[in-house]
Amino acid sequence: MTGIGTLSRVKSLWVTYYVTGCGGVELLPVITSRFDAERFGIIVSATPRQSDVLIVSGFLTTKTLRRIIRTYEQMPDPKYVVALGACTINGGIYWDSYATADKLEFYIPVDIYVAGCMPRPEAIFMGFGHLMGMIKQGKADGWKRYKERYEWYKKNQDKALGNSKKWRMRDV
Repeated sequence: MTGIGTLSRVKSLWVTYYVTGCGGVELLPVITSRFDAERFGIIVSATPRQSDVLIVSGFLTTKTLRRIIRTYEQMPDPKYVVALGACTINGGIYWDSYATADKLEFYIPVDIYVAGCMPRPEAIFMGFGHLMGMIKQGKADGWKRYKERYEWYKKNQDKALGNSKKWRMRDV
């Protein structure tokens, strides 16, 4: 049974995004008048502390990864992650670079992946539709997995980024 809190959460998703490189090419039209994400309840937020959804697109350098983790940890629960493009899934064209991280899901939990290089706005909306369905059903639980498996995520983060005490916001 879907509660009123869940329904209101689904109809009003506040989004912050972290875009690197070419990752924003197809993301920006989503929020402009042609596609108008706000009519679906997808609203761009000014800060991660006011957001429900973190969109990550583009390649993940180690410096970028550190900032993505900090942004994720600043968001209040429940929070969801949408990863756009091949670079977040498997590293894309940078899959074998020493300076990039592949597979975002090793460092923060990803609720929805939208494949492509770069996925078109229609695909992004399909991904958000799927996320909304998962939230209604109670299956979008990445934020719970992060708490339950925090040591595993922290180990992967430390392996990629070095000592976490220098940059980590807090222990969950």
